[in-house]
Amino acid sequence: MRDRDVGGIFAASISLELFVPKSSREILESTTTIAVVGASRDPAKAGGSVPAGLQQRGFHIIPINPYAETLFGERVYRSLLEVPHKVDLVDVFRPATDTPEIARQAAAIGAKALWLQLDIRSEEARRIAEEAGMDYVEDECTAVVASLNRIRKPAAP
Repeated sequence: MRDRDVGGIFAASISLELFVPKSSREILESTTTIAVVGASRDPAKAGGSVPAGLQQRGFHIIPINPYAETLFGERVYRSLLEVPHKVDLVDVFRPATDTPEIARQAAAIGAKALWLQLDIRSEEARRIAEEAGMDYVEDECTAVVASLNRIRKPAAP
């Protein structure tokens, strides 16, 4: 709070910062780079098909998987903490019990948002994400939101 003199009247100016959560659509529209925790080499699994579909829509996908070397034509990292690039969104295809640690790693790398896929919910991950100032989505599919809202990214130069 700062005090100031306004025309002979002593006034206090208060800076209030309101947190208004973004919608899932707004989060995807502002996202370019997505780190996918639980990325799969099996195209029949959501962790394989969803990132591939997002990549086709122009998103830069960074796969996180401890057992693969390359997925979706991209280098795979063992954990979020190994990723040397800026990450806008961390998209999670792991059990809810894994999500608090993933949220901590997402906060540590400065990700802007944490997104838990369909049927994944975690109050603890939500708390960690929100305390770190990240946007948060749970129990929604990034591919469905991108498709319904016709979200595409321009082709990389």
